[in-house]
Amino acid sequence: MAAGVSLCRPQPPAPTTSALPPHPATERVQSSAASLHWLRDCDQRLRHRFWLKFVGISAFMSIFFVAYFHLLRHPARPVTVMPLTALDQAIPVQPGWMAAYVSLWVYVGLAPGLLIGLRALIAYGAWIAALCATGLLCFYLVPTAVPRLPLAVDLAQHPAFAMLQGVDAAGNACPSLHVATALHAAIWLDHLLRRMAAPGGLRLLNAAWLLLIVYSTLATKQHVVWDVVGGTLLALPFAWASLRWFPHAGNGGLAGGGR
Repeated sequence: MAAGVSLCRPQPPAPTTSALPPHPATERVQSSAASLHWLRDCDQRLRHRFWLKFVGISAFMSIFFVAYFHLLRHPARPVTVMPLTALDQAIPVQPGWMAAYVSLWVYVGLAPGLLIGLRALIAYGAWIAALCATGLLCFYLVPTAVPRLPLAVDLAQHPAFAMLQGVDAAGNACPSLHVATALHAAIWLDHLLRRMAAPGGLRLLNAAWLLLIVYSTLATKQHVVWDVVGGTLLALPFAWASLRWFPHAGNGGLAGGGR
């Protein structure tokens, strides 16, 4: 009977640990493991077909510039000068923003550099080519230029800025392909960083880099506000469509079919 009584006696509830706060050491280990995981993922992506990406991006830029400068120097129709806004008049010419301006050519390579899979690379290239071709078509149908303003700077002290003024004349203004390609790259890079579970600070850095590039187009007087608006309107539908209809869009181009 004693045994029977002890068997029927209510047993104390088993201790649970779900309500206990995580140990600081455990949190540090988990955080370190997550950081290591996304860094390994990033390294894998950047190494994947590196030379194909490098040569492909370089060839794409070379072909683009041939068409760009041809339209710049041989407009098919009379050139329309873009109107200035109050913001354009408030922003002085700032040669120091040249570094941010030319950083576009590094920035636009980051998103394709993080893709994995040949099909993904080809698809990304096709979408960005369609965006640039649309911009070039705009330049052909409606040639535009920014107004030539007196530059209150000593070009001799800013040789890089002087070269930009001489090589990339104020034509092919609207829509700004500088802004359009930067915005397309920023949207894609944000998408890939989220898929990689990268730290939130990198996504903020991505947004900040985009804003610096956009502002640099106004500070160097290569574009006016209406060009920036046009570039934004050009980029958004292409960025949305490329993310909507893209192979392996769910994992940002991770390894799978079509490697």
